[in-house]
Amino acid sequence: MSQPIIVEQKINAPVYKVWRALTDKTEMQSWYFDIFDFELQTGKIFNFYEPGEEKKYHHQGEILEIVPNEKLKYSWAYPEFSDKKTTVTWELKPDENGTLVKLIHEDIDHFNDLGDHFSRESFTEGWNGILKESLKPYLES
Repeated sequence: MSQPIIVEQKINAPVYKVWRALTDKTEMQSWYFDIFDFELQTGKIFNFYEPGEEKKYHHQGEILEIVPNEKLKYSWAYPEFSDKKTTVTWELKPDENGTLVKLIHEDIDHFNDLGDHFSRESFTEGWNGILKESLKPYLES
């Protein structure tokens, strides 16, 4: 079993606002991805592409666990490239004047044979950007 990628970020916003940003598809468009078929319900499958016109990587997830204002867990896969899946978990904890957001991406080694765009380093860089350069400024503005 590989070491998970863990990225943490303190955000100066209450937990309920962070939760809404993570689970409302209209809000997600502003800071994350445009996930048109996202529904906050266990077992629901959702699909999206990275921003831009290329539509190079089809992402697919299935919601595995929902604990309102605390945890959102879903699978993360690239069905055109591999039948393997990884797991992404968002954990929220109230912290003085805000929320501590912890993202855990597990089983990343399942994508080892897919090339550099699917490497641990690439995912770590991507998640750091999403939390620190997208979610944090979106919620603190």
